[in-house]
Amino acid sequence: MSRRVVRQSKFRHVFGQAGKAEQTYEDIRVSKVTWDSSFCAVNPKFLAIIVEAGGGGAFIVLPLAKTGRVDKNHPTVNGHTAPVLDIDWCPHNDSVIASASEDTTIMVWQIPDYTPVRNITEPIVTLEGHSKRVGILSWHPTARNVLLSAGGDNVIIIWNVGTGEMLLSLDDMHPDVIHSVCWNANGSLLSTTCKDKALRVIDPRKGQVVAERFAAHEGMRPMRAVFTRQGHIFTTGFTRMSQRELGLWDPNNFEEPMALQEMDTSNGVLLPFYDPDSSIVYLCGKGDSSIRYFEITDEPPFVHYLNTFSSKEPQRGMGFMPKRGLDVSKCEIARFYKLHERKCEPIIMTVPRKSDLFQDDLYPDTPGPEPALEADEWLAGQDADPVLISLRDGYVPPKSRELRVTKRNILDVRPPTGPRRSQSASDTSFSQQQQQQTLETLLEEIKSLRERVQAQEERITALENMLCEFVDGTD
Repeated sequence: MSRRVVRQSKFRHVFGQAGKAEQTYEDIRVSKVTWDSSFCAVNPKFLAIIVEAGGGGAFIVLPLAKTGRVDKNHPTVNGHTAPVLDIDWCPHNDSVIASASEDTTIMVWQIPDYTPVRNITEPIVTLEGHSKRVGILSWHPTARNVLLSAGGDNVIIIWNVGTGEMLLSLDDMHPDVIHSVCWNANGSLLSTTCKDKALRVIDPRKGQVVAERFAAHEGMRPMRAVFTRQGHIFTTGFTRMSQRELGLWDPNNFEEPMALQEMDTSNGVLLPFYDPDSSIVYLCGKGDSSIRYFEITDEPPFVHYLNTFSSKEPQRGMGFMPKRGLDVSKCEIARFYKLHERKCEPIIMTVPRKSDLFQDDLYPDTPGPEPALEADEWLAGQDADPVLISLRDGYVPPKSRELRVTKRNILDVRPPTGPRRSQSASDTSFSQQQQQQTLETLLEEIKSLRERVQAQEERITALENMLCEFVDGTD
């Protein structure tokens, strides 16, 4: 008899566990809007959740450590005149979040490190350009202040948040409602899914569809797509018989899927959350009570089922923590924030290890909060991979950095010289901002050193007193 060889993988025993009662966030009125976004966004500092709001749209922002019952009068972020449909934290500034709404606008907000007393109603900038509701937001992974939005008008707009202006508008590529948009690792390409059942790869700066696959999944229900680390595209969708299905595609050869697997029969759209460091994709269906996860590898069959985390209650939405927000001392490789009807609970994925040492193989260098490019450089055609950081000593979120918006001088229409940035109002603002940050850092350091010196002096005085008492005693 031939023995079945078990595939080697360090992620075969990923263990999922719901957070304890004291780690949950209670009494949150999660939005009841019927929209297939995750309704939750999280980063190493804050948890943001779209909530029910009378007479407009709002979301609530909580410091990660503020667990337990949330006061019903806790301030909200509410500037929209209609329900909020999507929220997304800026990857390069943990205090900046964007929100998209049925009122056709996108608003960008600066969240203070302290808990505000009143509702936050003044965004840093309001972006207006869509003619119908805006349901999808996604920040550029490597360029500072570049934000993508997609609306019910079938248009994708890319904005420079630092100047409040529209950089690009892709308005003739999708004949129907856009279901999902995803950047690739360096932000040079987009993958989109649409109600016309087509999966597209778009070069946004050239305004071209560079690859297209019709009916990647044959069912009529919404598809989702994410880029993998290898440049392939992972999709979730439905078969003609309404079974849920996942697929893996090579954009250079869209004829045949690299992998196609049927899963189960359910109406919930599967939201894929992909971790490029471990190449694991987690599938969370709205209305499901489970999270399935798969490892994507370079050899056939490419997509390997790992396990399923199951719980009793269905999820209304899901937030996915960036890698730098995880606890490396506990071998945590992913953390989700699961929305119930009235609460949010963390779900922690770990790889059990006996050693207390830092696990290099679980934590390769990961994208940090520093952007690799400026918006003008990206628009001029430059690409850069994310600036990586090591998690060996854990990650400490930096102090809040203020986002300043500087309107360009519309009378100054000189063309940019070459691929480098031309000196403009936004650049001047940026350099001023850098100077301000440097000044604040130096002042913080001086303050810290003074406190340390004062502590040492107090220690010396205490020791001298002890010495005197000892000498007096011996006399």
